[in-house]
Amino acid sequence: MRAPELAGDVWLNTGGETVTLAQLRGKIVLLDFWTSGCINCLHVLDELRPLEEEFADVLVTIGVHSPKFLHEGEAAAIEAAVRRYEVHHPVLNDPDMTTWSQYAVKAWPTLVIVDPQGYVVHTAAGEGHAEALRRVIAELVETHDAKGTLRRGGNPYVPVEEQPADLRFPSKAVVTAEGRILVADTGNHSIAEFASDGETLIRRFGSGARGRADGAFDVASLAEPSGLALLPAEVADQAGYHLLVADTANHLLRGVDLVTGEVTTVAGTGNQWRDGETDGDALSIDLTSPWDVIWWEPAGGAVVAMAGNHTLGLFDPRTGRISRFAGTTVEGLRDGAAAEAFFAQTSGLAVQGDRLWLADAETSALRYLEDGAVHTAIGTDLFSFGHRDGDAADALLQHPLGVAVLADGTIAIADTYNGAVRHYDPASGKVSTLAKDLAEPSGLLVTGDALLVVESAAHRLTALPLSADGQQVAGDALAVRRPPTELAPGTVEFSVVFTPPPGEKLDDRFGPSTRLQVTAAPPELLAEGEGTGTELTRTLKIAEGHTEGVLQVVAQAASCDADAEHPVCRVTRQDWGVPIRITPDGPDRLQLILAGA
Repeated sequence: MRAPELAGDVWLNTGGETVTLAQLRGKIVLLDFWTSGCINCLHVLDELRPLEEEFADVLVTIGVHSPKFLHEGEAAAIEAAVRRYEVHHPVLNDPDMTTWSQYAVKAWPTLVIVDPQGYVVHTAAGEGHAEALRRVIAELVETHDAKGTLRRGGNPYVPVEEQPADLRFPSKAVVTAEGRILVADTGNHSIAEFASDGETLIRRFGSGARGRADGAFDVASLAEPSGLALLPAEVADQAGYHLLVADTANHLLRGVDLVTGEVTTVAGTGNQWRDGETDGDALSIDLTSPWDVIWWEPAGGAVVAMAGNHTLGLFDPRTGRISRFAGTTVEGLRDGAAAEAFFAQTSGLAVQGDRLWLADAETSALRYLEDGAVHTAIGTDLFSFGHRDGDAADALLQHPLGVAVLADGTIAIADTYNGAVRHYDPASGKVSTLAKDLAEPSGLLVTGDALLVVESAAHRLTALPLSADGQQVAGDALAVRRPPTELAPGTVEFSVVFTPPPGEKLDDRFGPSTRLQVTAAPPELLAEGEGTGTELTRTLKIAEGHTEGVLQVVAQAASCDADAEHPVCRVTRQDWGVPIRITPDGPDRLQLILAGA
């Protein structure tokens, strides 16, 4: 089909100029539909970097930022996100989801390739498509070079000048026994050590350049580190390092010796987990975007918020072993036994004795793990959010990234997209607001009589007096702007489309090459069709009496080089949370595209 023109309200990384597909005729255009809080979207940004370099003279990447949360649609927020994640291509802010709807997008992230003559030739949802995209683009280059319809050189991207600073989009902080404050300086790809005043920079672990090298404090490199955990002294002695770092964009855990300054890799391979083992020798197990980490004595190790696949991991620095601790990899909100619970991009952890508190970002929820079971204190589902205080059952958050336990046993929450610090009292079940008008608070640290807020988008640490009285905010209940998919009541024929990229075929050497898992929220939404199978088609039956809900779909497909003697094989995977509305005249078929022409 002819690619619809791009529509939105603000262009970024273009020097203020508007970009149209008509202007790009003759170029290969890659549209990346993303939103800044989606971990899968952040993975895709990294996957696209090599392609943008390889095809720099013929390819124009355009990020279409289609926000899930209200805050993500604000101009200042998307400007910060583009700088935070070092996006080096034009970005169109699409707050009303206009371009999203024109391209019939149903998931973050979705990638669309437009050929030099302005036609959509390839669509793929999810991540892990880099090699498939490379093959499609290479084939387009060959075809349109021969036809004379390919235009080389020129790109509308205009870089934004960055000013150096001690902190750049910091994420989390911890305090040492000596009172020094260690900050995950995410945008500077390093760990900054400050004096107890939180202002005097003493030293930095990491060169400041994005990378994954071990070595001395000024030679080692990291990539967007986020979570930090100080190990108990006896554990540190056995492990040989004091500080555990969630090196998020490298998909690694790093250890830092605070005496020598040595940085070492202690978990992860550097490859992002897509499928396969999660338990074993930590240096042989793939991780996926570890976002926070904390020592929890009842678990006997460090719990890792594995935001990239919506699980919790458990790492033992003494033995060098890591394992799945909680979660199934399905994105959602479901309580119950730890191994069967659903999480959604858990991004903040705090310990309170035998209870582990969790800031579950994508469900805008505060949750906790205790006695092997997961419970929800605040939050309802993937698509509801807001800023509302009062009873916890009615309270609303918006994409929280941090949590801390206060001295009186109550809980502080870094309510990131509301720009607030919230307060939850487990005893009374009441929620209030301690502070507002903060710039994306992402981490919290209790220090003496103050609560130190890592104010990420303001590039600073802000002290909030713990004596501050809470206030009540009665905000509206909000919902994700993404339009629901209408379906007919009763039986629905459901399918996921996967077409192997050029030069590949489905990998059925060891059994079925595809897998499909379907669950629903609420669980009783589906009368038939829930569960896991190997076919990408299935009949679903919507239970009577339901008018809306969410289908949670996980699909994956394995493919290999078709003719190679030693083929390279890949797993493509995508999670969908599809909001549906049941209407009498709705269609009785639902199709999702994992990858296809």
